[in-house]
Amino acid sequence: MEDRAYSVSLTKNPLISMKVIPGHFTTNHFHISHYLDVSELKTNAVIAKDVARELSIPYLANVSVDTIVCMEGTEVIGAYLAEELMQEGVGVINSGKEIRVLKPVISANGKLLFQCNVQQYIRDKEIVLLVASISSGTTIGRALDCITYYGGVVAGISALFNAYPAGDEQVIHSMFTREDIPGYQVYSMGECTMCREGQKLEAIINSEGYTNI
Repeated sequence: MEDRAYSVSLTKNPLISMKVIPGHFTTNHFHISHYLDVSELKTNAVIAKDVARELSIPYLANVSVDTIVCMEGTEVIGAYLAEELMQEGVGVINSGKEIRVLKPVISANGKLLFQCNVQQYIRDKEIVLLVASISSGTTIGRALDCITYYGGVVAGISALFNAYPAGDEQVIHSMFTREDIPGYQVYSMGECTMCREGQKLEAIINSEGYTNI
């Protein structure tokens, strides 16, 4: 698999790049034509700071933010994003504020929840949801339901990669989209073209990485 990998870089900052591996992969719910490795963006402090700077742009001047909710291991980026949003400067709406950076926990039955000691940072607060990758919309839907349940107000959604079709709902601010990856496809398990063509599954993928089959 790794010998097929190539990199896609952000045009205005080539330091920000993700590794792409074409193939036939499965998640818990869908089959996908490309594995996207964004681990460097999430774990390398130097790169994560640059990522946060890019992601802060839509919010700096006119979006009040109280809390950043991080999904899929984006906590390092989330901390830097809070720092960017709180910077001093004319026209920086959150300058001087305190911004919390949280992640929900997963219950025994797979539900997302916020524990009692941090619910105060969600209820009636302006929330930015930060995710690594949006392919089918399943993860982001669960996260939005969780935030709404605890009384949070979604002020924005940011993603490292977004393949979810645009709609009339909340705008998603993304660094990379499916247009950056020619041929990127997401299939329901019963309608996968690659399966119909006899292409074997290669790996199980999730937000942490992949496991070869």
